[in-house]
Amino acid sequence: MGISESSQKKFATMLDSDDTDSISSSTSSMHLDNMTENGLDEVQVDKDALLDQYLDALYEKRGSTREKALASIIESFNSSLQNEFVETKFATLLQQCLNSMKKGSAKEVALASHAIGLLAVTVGPGEKAQEILEEALTPISDALRIRPETSKILSLLQCLAVITFVGGEDPEQTEKSMHIMWQVAHPKLGANVAAFKPSPAVIAMMVSSWSFLLTTVNGWALNPKSWQESILYFSTLLDKDDRALRIAAGEALALIFEIGSLDKFCGDTKDSSEPTIDEGKDSRRLMYLHGLRTKVLGQVRGLSAEAGGKGSAKKDLNSQRNTFRDILDFLENGCTPETLMKIGGDPLNTSSWTQLIQLNFLKHFLGGGFVKHMQENQFLHDVFGFTPKKKLLSGAEKRMSGSEKRMYKSPNSALNKARTQLLNKQRTLAQGKNAGHFAVDE
Repeated sequence: MGISESSQKKFATMLDSDDTDSISSSTSSMHLDNMTENGLDEVQVDKDALLDQYLDALYEKRGSTREKALASIIESFNSSLQNEFVETKFATLLQQCLNSMKKGSAKEVALASHAIGLLAVTVGPGEKAQEILEEALTPISDALRIRPETSKILSLLQCLAVITFVGGEDPEQTEKSMHIMWQVAHPKLGANVAAFKPSPAVIAMMVSSWSFLLTTVNGWALNPKSWQESILYFSTLLDKDDRALRIAAGEALALIFEIGSLDKFCGDTKDSSEPTIDEGKDSRRLMYLHGLRTKVLGQVRGLSAEAGGKGSAKKDLNSQRNTFRDILDFLENGCTPETLMKIGGDPLNTSSWTQLIQLNFLKHFLGGGFVKHMQENQFLHDVFGFTPKKKLLSGAEKRMSGSEKRMYKSPNSALNKARTQLLNKQRTLAQGKNAGHFAVDE
C-alpha cells in the first residue's frame, strides 16, 4: 500500500512529538491525518496502513521516533494477529528491528527485542521462524554484553527464549541459546568485557528463560556435568533474599527432576562407545547427587512454610509458599501441579511442570495480548493442545476492530456504498408493499 511522502513526514512528526497521548494504547482506535498530495479531505486509514507507517518510521534518524513506532507495532501485534502484514513485510520488519537492536538506546533495544519475539510467535514454526533465530542470535548475544541495563537484558532474554522456542529445529540450536543465557549470570571477563554483576531480576529472568527452553530438550541430550552444575547453582539461589528469584529457581529444579532422573544426572560423561566405565566415579557422583537432592528437599520444605518477616509483601509470601508446597509435594510424592484457567470461557489445563512453565512464560511475554493469541494463534493451540470452541474470526461472526467499524460506517467505503444501493432498492420495492419485509431480486 503506497503512502505519500508528506504523510510519512506528518506521521514521523507525530511519533516524535512529546505528546505521548497522540499514540493511543489501542492502535485500532488511533486516528491519523493522511493527507493526499493534492490536499483532499483527510481519511481514516486501516490497520495495515497504520502498520506500514509504523514500519516507515523505523527508518527515521531520531531514536525517540523509532521507539514510539516500535511500541505501536508491539501493540498492534498484541491486539490482533497480523498474518497478512507479516506475509508481505516480514523481512523488512525483521531487518529494521535488528537495526534498532544493534544501534538503538537501551529502550529501543528492549522494544525491538519484544517486537522480534512477537513476530516469531505470529509466524509460528517454519522457515520464517528459523530465519528469525539465525539472524537475531548474534545481535542478541552481542547486545547482552554491551551496556547491561536491566530493562534491556530482561527483554533480550525473553526474545532469545521465544525465538528459540519457536524457531529452534534441533537440540544444538536450543543448547546454544541456553548457553548464551547462562553466561548472563556467569559472565566471562575479557579484554573488551566490563565487569557486570547481574541484578536479582536479571538472574530470575535468566533462570525462567533457561527453564522455558529446557522444556523442549530431551533429558538425555544434556551431559551429566551440565545437570549437576545447574542443580547446584539453582540450589544456591534458593538461599537468596529475592522471592521472585527463589520461585524461578525452585520451578527450574522441579522441572529438572521432572524430565530427568538421578540415573541421567549420574551417567558417565565419556563416549558411550568406550568399553570401560569408572564404576567408582559413578558411585561417588550418585552419592553426591543424592546428598544434593536431600539438601534441595530441605530448602524447599523451609520455603513452603516460611514466616513473613519485616517488610515482606503478603502476596509475594503467599505466592512463594504455594509454589514451594507444590514443589515439595512433587519431590516427596511425585504429584505434579494441575492448573485450570479460562480463555474466553474455554478451559485450558496444565498437568506438569513443563506445561506450567511454558504457560507462565508465554503469558508473561504476551501480556495483554495473551488471550487474543490463545484464541486465534494456531501455534499456541498446538503447544497447549487447546482448541477454542468459538472461532471469533470466522464467517459472519467476525468481530471488527475499531478502525474496521469506522471504515464500514464511512460514507465513502465500498461496503457502505453497496449497503446504500441495497437499501435504495429495498425502498423502491417496498413502495408497492404493506408488509415490512422485502423480497430483493438478484
